[in-house]
Amino acid sequence: EVQLVESGGGLVQAGESLRLSCASSGFSFDDSAIVWFRQAPGKEREPISCISSSDGGLYSPDSLKGRFTISSDNAENTVYLQLNSLKPEDTAVYYCAVLDSWGSCDYEDESDVEVWGQGTLVTVSA
Repeated sequence: EVQLVESGGGLVQAGESLRLSCASSGFSFDDSAIVWFRQAPGKEREPISCISSSDGGLYSPDSLKGRFTISSDNAENTVYLQLNSLKPEDTAVYYCAVLDSWGSCDYEDESDVEVWGQGTLVTVSA
């Protein structure tokens, strides 16, 4: 069974940093494409960044560029999202997901997602 479990969320002050983890199991991690998403209150869920064997970082909004960094530890089957210089507007539930492309960061809409994690809440206070 393909599973993704996010962790690392919590309450932080504006300007601080946080590292989110996405622990995976049930598939060939080295041949996958994993995307971080977030959904802020009252807003649509949006993709943040992707990492894969063929490509990565295909989506990089200007507001996030230089603050959020995706990385992975293949030995641990884990993808990370480093959140730096956090702002109150970064408050959201953060999700990781495996794409149905199984190895390419090729995303158009949420129908491309094979499996979602349960999400982890990040709250940034002013």
